[in-house]
Amino acid sequence: MKSKALFATLLALPLTFGAIVHAAPGEKLGKPEAPADAVTMPPHPAMVAQGTETGGQALALAALDRKIADLDAEEASSKKELSELGPKLAETHARALARGRAFYKLSRAGMLPVGGGFEALVSHAMRVERARRVLTNDLEEEKRLRSRGGDLARGLERVARDRVSLASQRNAMDAARLAMADEKRRQMAFDSAFTQSSSGGGYVAVYGGNGASAEPVAGGFASARGRLLFPVAGRAETRQAHREGTDGPGLEVRAALGTAVRAVFAGRVAFADRYGAYGKLVILDHGEHYYSVSGNLGAVDVKVGDEVGAGERIGTVGDEGHGAMLYFEVRRGTETIPAAPWLGL
Repeated sequence: MKSKALFATLLALPLTFGAIVHAAPGEKLGKPEAPADAVTMPPHPAMVAQGTETGGQALALAALDRKIADLDAEEASSKKELSELGPKLAETHARALARGRAFYKLSRAGMLPVGGGFEALVSHAMRVERARRVLTNDLEEEKRLRSRGGDLARGLERVARDRVSLASQRNAMDAARLAMADEKRRQMAFDSAFTQSSSGGGYVAVYGGNGASAEPVAGGFASARGRLLFPVAGRAETRQAHREGTDGPGLEVRAALGTAVRAVFAGRVAFADRYGAYGKLVILDHGEHYYSVSGNLGAVDVKVGDEVGAGERIGTVGDEGHGAMLYFEVRRGTETIPAAPWLGL
């Protein structure tokens, strides 16, 4: 009866290798299974010095790359072993099946050799026992191979999960680095806009671009104090305001969303991009180290290097969450000077 139960166990074993993925949980793949260690994410660019990658961030990136490389190596090793395991399992199963049939036939023979005497009976019993032991070994080997296959399959699933997690962290870190580099570029462009002024004195540009109705002012920007063109057409509510990082007041000019914003004096576009609390921003270099700053724009219609005339459209009024307005400054070098007197207010 034991022989029948053993052979029934043999026949019940699956003939395919596909079931190994669903082996019981909790078994380990070579080394203890554990999720990939979390790698410290870099802080948001606003929380670090502009554009500066710290040594800690570089170390975090290197550590994360090493973990990804370790996963790649583990995956390659597991796939190789799994590919070699398949043929071994098929061979072991076929051998166990053949030996199981032989064992079953010997077991069914029972006491038939009794006519040959006691020695024949003992010899037959020994053959049956040897067949049983060999079959048992084959079944145990097949079980071991299937268990190992399950370990490898689960290990590959874990590697795939960990790789997704690490790749997500890597992408986030790369995005943070790019954001920091972009912030550094903006900061450098913003700072350089106030240090690379055109030559002073006779700086003149064509007036009346895009149908502007401004009268040319003799001399440079300094001569236009109190007579600068208002930055939006028509009347608008204005009030003094400050932006973070400035040392003097600017003006908030309330106007309808999308209203055209124009150059108050002829100049060259020194900066045209988004920048911190200014939102979308255009800086015009008017020569003699004088600049006009137009922020909180909804759209920017010029690019760095463009020459614009007084009254020429440079963008539109935007809304950064505090209502539609233009934020306007006048600067002398890096110093913010009160804008109202320059507009005759």
